[in-house]
Amino acid sequence: MSDVLEFADVTLVRSGNRLLDGINWRVSEGERWVILGPNGAGKTTLLQIAATNMHPTSGYVSVLGEVLGGVDVFELRPRIGLTSAALAERIRGSEWVLDVVRTAAYGVLGTWRESYEDLDDSRALGLLVRLGIAHLAGRTFGTLSEGERKRTQIARAMMSDPELLLLDEPTAGLDLGGRETLVAALSEIAADPVSPTTVLVTHHVEEIPAGITHAMLLRSGRVVASGPIGQTLTPDNLAACFGVSLDISHQNGRWSARASARNGG
Repeated sequence: MSDVLEFADVTLVRSGNRLLDGINWRVSEGERWVILGPNGAGKTTLLQIAATNMHPTSGYVSVLGEVLGGVDVFELRPRIGLTSAALAERIRGSEWVLDVVRTAAYGVLGTWRESYEDLDDSRALGLLVRLGIAHLAGRTFGTLSEGERKRTQIARAMMSDPELLLLDEPTAGLDLGGRETLVAALSEIAADPVSPTTVLVTHHVEEIPAGITHAMLLRSGRVVASGPIGQTLTPDNLAACFGVSLDISHQNGRWSARASARNGG
């Protein structure tokens, strides 16, 4: 399998703060990754570099076979699907849900003078069906619940048939029902062999969809552990990452964690 992402000794410094420190990471075609870590660990920063929205201070980054710094990122970005809170804030509340999705075919966030073919409409509607929100196609983005917005953004991220799908905290802010509905949809995407190579960022092991194959644990901009998920999500590694002893369980493809009695609580 070819490498979709390669980071070699990647460091990012901003205003004297080392946000990432010597990151080494490889993601191969077809893998599904989760990046876990506490607030401020550097998870979103890492994803923004993978999305070509940021460049490292030092180190080597290859995205889809192209070396960052030696490629026109505007030609590379259509091959990458991205969801993030920052991106969601730029979507107009008055935009129809169908348009939120299909405008990704042009790499824009709002309708203007572009014209769409039947193929664009059928793909956008098919993605809305896949995410369970086809009935919202004629609604405006501003009237959606948070869970509906999240699923709309994922449909948009997949509109251009990307080779790499980057999901930054897709379940953040959802209630239990909304989280489980979205995690189920993400599990179906992860299980589909034709889905793009995927990297998902979250704070919580309970939000890891079934089908995720690999994990990276980050703390203070450094890699604590990285590799196949079953070998990486261990009590010792998670304790080193989050600073608290945890008991970990894995049932029916889903993970859970709770504070261990070893914490003395």
